[in-house]
Amino acid sequence: MSEKPHTVAIGAFVVGALLIAISTIIFALGTGFGKERSTVVMVFEGSVKGLTIGAPVALRGVQIGQVTAIELILDADTVELIMLVEAEIRGENIRRTGTNAESLTEELISRGLRAQLNTQSILTGLLYIQLDFHPNSKLILAEIDSPHLQIPTIPTGLERLTRKLESIDFAKIASDLEATASGINAFVTSESFQELPAQLQDTLSSVTGLSKQLQVQLSSTGPRLDAVLDGAAITVDTANTELPKLAELITSNLEVLKAAIQAFEEGMDGVEKLVDHDSATVYELNRALRELSQAGRALQQLGRALEEQPESLIRGRTGEQE
Repeated sequence: MSEKPHTVAIGAFVVGALLIAISTIIFALGTGFGKERSTVVMVFEGSVKGLTIGAPVALRGVQIGQVTAIELILDADTVELIMLVEAEIRGENIRRTGTNAESLTEELISRGLRAQLNTQSILTGLLYIQLDFHPNSKLILAEIDSPHLQIPTIPTGLERLTRKLESIDFAKIASDLEATASGINAFVTSESFQELPAQLQDTLSSVTGLSKQLQVQLSSTGPRLDAVLDGAAITVDTANTELPKLAELITSNLEVLKAAIQAFEEGMDGVEKLVDHDSATVYELNRALRELSQAGRALQQLGRALEEQPESLIRGRTGEQE
């Protein structure tokens, strides 16, 4: 009579042990796309403002996971900050055949799978992580201490624009132009200038005025750009209204600059005919021309950056090339 309950207990124990073993195997195998669950990490250099725990992770628009942790890592040696984002990938929406899960994920990465922050909600500024293929992008992995697979990241269009803008020192260009205008003005008021033909005097005087005008405009351009791009959650409405205004301002600056350079070159031709090529006057005027050309290159770089459609800067583009 007592053997039956004992047998039932042993059977229940065996079944329980088998369930635990099966669960362990499933968990151990869930290390890549296409299995039950896996954990991946991504490192972002810029701000992740708007990205929250639970934010979706999507592969070509299909949600396959969510953000589970966001950490701020400070390198004490380089004093650099990086954002480490951990996400859980669920394979229910990924159908695959054959091959090992881990090697499959690594193969996808080698073929251009990258993570990118994109806008989840224009109204709230919330972000999500978009996975997609960018075969022309470089495979760059951050040096981090993590047992999980790392998916490389690439900047959004807005981040690239911001970096381009940050590389342009508007204050220095404006300062150089102010010095250029002062230098030309000093020459204009000198005795040597009074000996030049009246037409040439008018040409160089116009360069002084154009340089001053450009200096004032550039002095206001930098702060306006900073104000527009301040914060990670710039909206499409902001981009659609403010970036075209800035592009128009840059175009205006370029027109003034082109007029200044053209007038300057005309003036230089006249000066070189009347003054020794090795003179201090020619040297200073050539230096001023170089500074004007430098300003022109910076403005052209900015103009090209602002030519992108504002909405594509915010949302990003599928398959965007790097």
